[in-house]
Amino acid sequence: MSIKKAIFAGGCFWCTESTFAKIPGVTEVLPGYIGDEAYNANYEAVSLGTTKHYEAIEVSFNEEKVNYKELVETFWREIDPTDPYGQFADKGPQYKTAIFYLDDEQKEIAKESKKALDESKKFDKPVVTEILEAPIFYVAEEYHREYYKKNTMHYEMYRKGSGREDFLAKTWGNSCKI
Repeated sequence: MSIKKAIFAGGCFWCTESTFAKIPGVTEVLPGYIGDEAYNANYEAVSLGTTKHYEAIEVSFNEEKVNYKELVETFWREIDPTDPYGQFADKGPQYKTAIFYLDDEQKEIAKESKKALDESKKFDKPVVTEILEAPIFYVAEEYHREYYKKNTMHYEMYRKGSGREDFLAKTWGNSCKI
């Protein structure tokens, strides 16, 4: 079994973690922070916007069951790739979208996928999600891991109340469901 990793920043890491955890072939999803130094890789500092970190997820996946391109395609259907200020109710640089590539192959797949999405004219505005080389990923505090399972009611209210659910349903219909 060949386990690879992928890193995506899609706004609130609770929301993206829950989606990727349901994908057959995904072996682990960890919420965390990426983009700045370790000394300030904690929820309090990141959520206040006092760092250069993004909230992100690190996805471990069995390459024999799901490939990187499929994960990237799932990512597009979980976010608003045209919002340069954050995602849904969460605004600020820590909630911006990005695909963090770990090698040249991931970089090319992400760039091609972004270009195809932009050229599809699915959105009235350009796709602004960044494609960035991955620095060190810092795993979030334990209480954030599997938040959607530990605090189901709060998580579901947040996901709906943030506007994410309605946007995804309007934009993608049933094709965004795992």
